[in-house]
Amino acid sequence: MTNKISIIGAGMTGSTTAHWLAERELADLVLVDIVEGMPQGKSLDMQEAMPIIGKDVKIVGANEYAATKGSDIIIITAGLPRKPGMSRDDLLSANAEIVGKAATETLKYSPSAYYIVLTNPLDTMAYLTMKKTGLARERVVGQAGILDSARMRAFVSMETGVSVENIDCYVLGGHGDTMVPLTRHSNVAGIPLCDYLSPERLESIVARTRKGGGEIVNLLKTGSAFYAPSAACAQMAEAILKDKKLIVPAAAYMQGEYGLNDIFFGVPVMLGAGGVEKIIEYQLDADEKVALEKSAAAVSETHEALKKLVKV
Repeated sequence: MTNKISIIGAGMTGSTTAHWLAERELADLVLVDIVEGMPQGKSLDMQEAMPIIGKDVKIVGANEYAATKGSDIIIITAGLPRKPGMSRDDLLSANAEIVGKAATETLKYSPSAYYIVLTNPLDTMAYLTMKKTGLARERVVGQAGILDSARMRAFVSMETGVSVENIDCYVLGGHGDTMVPLTRHSNVAGIPLCDYLSPERLESIVARTRKGGGEIVNLLKTGSAFYAPSAACAQMAEAILKDKKLIVPAAAYMQGEYGLNDIFFGVPVMLGAGGVEKIIEYQLDADEKVALEKSAAAVSETHEALKKLVKV
């Protein structure tokens, strides 16, 4: 039986997610968007590329949620992108309405689906999705940590000239300016970053990682990042469909882990056929604990703001 993935939002991020997934030949794909003709046109264009790359994937575009029926995975990318000067939290009100509808409507047609949420503010939109659908926490996950960690890996590679394949970085916490790059747990070919780079260079990389999304928004001026976020979504979907037991940083619902409760928060998770199958708890030092608590407080604040806007 062929797997099916539906992507809600056929803008740059959604359509690029479909592109990465089609290249992996993981599942048949559905692109859904409210703009008439846009998801249909993009899906047809992509479908016509399949003979060139030799992939047998069926790609459909639609304006109605009925097309998502029987999906194994729902990826929510729909929402307003950031503009220069905006924080991720500035998008809360508008995107809560969009994501809330996407979550409840897709659940009607795919009650067994797993959800990957990308829309900002990420942690809070994942929380909204879980509350609106009533799904178990294993079936809803937010994409953030993979992206933030990838940005850090890219910056370390740029600084050192070492292949990205030899660099492992881990960024936890909320998807925002209070994210927590774990420099003590990150390394270059097994050598801790703090031993490989000077404190000044390492701090510069940490700061750039935290502002990585904003840097791209300021450069583009009319949108936000889409290549790296969509690649991260594809990696997560692949881990679930192939039962890879892949450990990656992602936004998961906390039930006591790291001393946190009732929030979605970026932590290392194991992704497999059961969705979020396990949350990994690192041993943190005092400074890391303080940074994580600060990030959790910022995420909780946005969650509380959501509760004032929407019944969850």
